[in-house]
Formats: sequence, structure tokens, C-alpha cells
Amino acid sequence: MGEGGDFSRQFVLDAPMLARIRGRGFKTALDVGCGEGRFCRMLRDEGIEPVGIDPTQALIAKARERDPGGDYRIGRAEDLDVTTGSFDLVVSYLTLIDIADISSAAARFIDALRPGGTLLIANLTSFATANVDGWTTDADGNPRFYIDNYLEERAEWVSWCGIRICNWHRPLSRYMTLFLEHGLILRHFEEPAPCGGDPETADRYLRVPYLYLMEWQKPAT
Repeated sequence: MGEGGDFSRQFVLDAPMLARIRGRGFKTALDVGCGEGRFCRMLRDEGIEPVGIDPTQALIAKARERDPGGDYRIGRAEDLDVTTGSFDLVVSYLTLIDIADISSAAARFIDALRPGGTLLIANLTSFATANVDGWTTDADGNPRFYIDNYLEERAEWVSWCGIRICNWHRPLSRYMTLFLEHGLILRHFEEPAPCGGDPETADRYLRVPYLYLMEWQKPAT
């Protein structure tokens, strides 16, 4: 996740993400899709030793520049090469929508979790990714947010900070079924309300569910 263009999402998610981490005794973490390493640095501030992976060389270069002592690796979640059961915590912070082969990726990062470990996810809601043309104005001048083809899994190319990324819309059931099939246990789910930030953006987040956070636990045995 980047450090500039995604600020509006960060001000909604940073606090609840950190609240799920603090005081839990996590020692090691894997940040899948770490971008420029912002959340990895936040993990280290909490006493957790992170490894960040991202497929975009320019973002990994930025992460290494900003955090020379950090462990940042170029790689795709689908091809994750880490030791089985080597992490207490796996984090996906606004990255599930960027992964094409979500089934392979999930199998890889779930395998990376130790028994009893935690998978912490922040993602765009499937309502948001099923949106048609962003916010529009109806005939009476009222702002409206339309969704369509919710159950159809599909990709859309978007540009961000000079980088072109393929974002995937999937219904929420796709993710829920995937993690349940791996035997994970859902421990927490929330759609956090904005706290601070631009008032107009915050108002839109209150009107339309845009982001969610969920925590899954890998069975201890």
C-alpha cells in the first residue's frame, strides 16, 4: 500500500488495524503487498519483526530507501516462497483486490502462518468494487452511488502514482468461502467509520460501506 494516494483509506483503517495487533504477543509478521513499507514500519514500532513482499520493483525500492534495515522482497503472493509456519501474523492491507489468482495466494500465505496464527485483512468492500462510474448525480442533483453485476468476478485496470494496477472485484462470499475452506476461524469483522480526514470524504464513507477489516485464526492443531 502506498503512502500518498491512499491517505483517505489510511485514516479510516490505521487505527483499527493497529488495535487488532497491539498487546497480542505477535513477534513476526508477513506483510503481503507491502508497497512502500509504511505498515511494515508501523509493525516494527509495535515490536513486531516484519517481512514485506510486493511484486512492484519501484515500490520495494522505495521501501528499502525509507527503511534500510527492513526486510523487503520482490515477489507475488501467488508465488510466495517462505518457510511453512514461520509467521505469527500475516497482513493483507488493501491488497486482496490486486491479486489475480486469489486461491493460490491464499493457500501460500495461510501456509506461512504458524498454527494458532492470525491473518489480518483490510480490503475494499465488494459494494465499492462493484461500483459503476464512481459517485454520480441524479436528475434531481443528488449524489448517488450505483453498483451493478455484484456477483460477477471481474478485473479493472487502474492507475495510481504512475503505476498501473489490475484491481479485482469479487463478491464478499468469494473471500469468506475461500478462508473457511482452509479451515480458518473468523474472530473479528468490522466496517470502520472514518475518524478525521477530509469531511467530504468522511461523509461519503458514512453513506456507503467502503472498507472492512477481518481477522481470521489458523487452528492451533
